[in-house]
Amino acid sequence: MRSRQIQTFVAIVAAGVMVASCSGSTDSSSPESVESTVASVEDTTTTTTIPIVRAPLTGAQAPDETVIGRPAMVVKIDNHPKARPQWGLNQADIVFEENVEQLTRFAAVFQSQGSDPVGPIRSGRLQDIDLLASLNGPLFVWSGGNAKVTSEIRKSTMIDLSHSAANEAGGFRRESSRVAPHNLVAETSKLWTLAPADAKPPVPQFEYRADGETVPADAKPAGAVKISMDGVDVMWEWSPENLTFVRSQDDKPHVDMEDVRVNAPNVIVMSVVYGKSGSSPVAKTIGSGEVWVYTAGALVQGSWERTDPLKPYVFKDTKGAVIKLTPGRTWVEVIRAKSAVHVPEGIDTASVPYP
Repeated sequence: MRSRQIQTFVAIVAAGVMVASCSGSTDSSSPESVESTVASVEDTTTTTTIPIVRAPLTGAQAPDETVIGRPAMVVKIDNHPKARPQWGLNQADIVFEENVEQLTRFAAVFQSQGSDPVGPIRSGRLQDIDLLASLNGPLFVWSGGNAKVTSEIRKSTMIDLSHSAANEAGGFRRESSRVAPHNLVAETSKLWTLAPADAKPPVPQFEYRADGETVPADAKPAGAVKISMDGVDVMWEWSPENLTFVRSQDDKPHVDMEDVRVNAPNVIVMSVVYGKSGSSPVAKTIGSGEVWVYTAGALVQGSWERTDPLKPYVFKDTKGAVIKLTPGRTWVEVIRAKSAVHVPEGIDTASVPYP
């Protein structure tokens, strides 16, 4: 009798457990059960940080991820007085200023953004081949050149998008408000559509400081740098309000077609030896020399070195450490030796003569 009573009791308990399990009404609605479930979810939740996509030629966040894979585009921009103000200088990731015949010319490198229009566009030079070779086969936008220059550029790693090669497909036209030959413009948006199918993006040309990283302790606070280029006096002044360097030419503010002062967070003053090809200067950018790097309102002095034109320049300070730039756009002044003077912070720039 006692055995049968025990069996009956076990059966009743088992049935009760089954009902509670099927209904889910008792345990799942209890405060203890809810708190346990929340704690379990919180314990397994992880935070995912989306990495910033950075443009290769600025080290800054790319405005659009779709542009990261496109090739670099170099546009030769005129700096003749009749060509000013120019289009596109404040949109280029990097601008090289090089000496030409008693004047300077700009090799404006576009990748993270473009400019429609861009120009005025002028001819290429032999020195452009080595100067720009590390950009990984860039599109080269120019008005043309003499037979020797044309032949050498077409044999180089650059992609020829001259006026004759790209023409209307690249948006080339004559700007009616200017006089020839200082009135040829094109459109970067159209020129990029002419890139070869196998064109590749450029590799980074500089190293950049991480967030919170400062310039070296022995960097000199900078007021400005004054440079005697061929046929033009150039000055870059630090603007604390805008955290950038602003440019002047012949002691006048240099503005673009939007009436915006030409500016850049970084200015590299690279001293090179200039040879000659006929009447044209030829900058020798394979080798080494002195460099002044202006970044974050300071001057870091050191040297540049480059043994292979297909590889970027290496900039090191006097202690041998790689000089890092502020993420953003960069101007490179390719100067003759002893043609720049540093203006310390707090000194009136007018009191310092051009070298």
